[in-house]
Amino acid sequence: MAERERERERERLAAERGERPHQLQVHPRYDAGIKGIMPEKGPSASKVLAVLAMLPAGGTLLALAGITFFLSLVGLMITTPIFILFSPILVPAAITVGLAVTGFLTSGAFGLTALSSLSRVANYVRQATGVTLSPEQLAEQAKRRMQETAGHVGQKTKEVGQQIQTKAQEGRT
Repeated sequence: MAERERERERERLAAERGERPHQLQVHPRYDAGIKGIMPEKGPSASKVLAVLAMLPAGGTLLALAGITFFLSLVGLMITTPIFILFSPILVPAAITVGLAVTGFLTSGAFGLTALSSLSRVANYVRQATGVTLSPEQLAEQAKRRMQETAGHVGQKTKEVGQQIQTKAQEGRT
């Protein structure tokens, strides 16, 4: 205690003379024990209950992670020789599947590009000619076209059915 008071007095005198005070490092005393390092207040009851509640869940998830890792290693040990043996077949098959998927995706992209281009051209033509249809007119036109298409499909179905029937009758005789 007396040493601290002397140190403060030295700092006060140095400040009066315009000197910068020296930096002091205070080390914890060994006789203070763990109480000097730890806060006086412990964790609250809710924090303790939260830790106790989450401990089984965390342990279970950790165990599942370990089991999954172990089984992945076992599966890798089993499948690696199989992949090496069948690589002359699997590599070209993987390339073929990759190219097929790339082709489908490219086809879809080209189709979307074509549709957006046609839509833009149609909008340009509509604006240039000044002909615009209201949503009701568009709905009526679409409904009429659907009815025409359904009628056409129905007529074709009847024709095909009649052809099949005539062929079946010819086959009997």
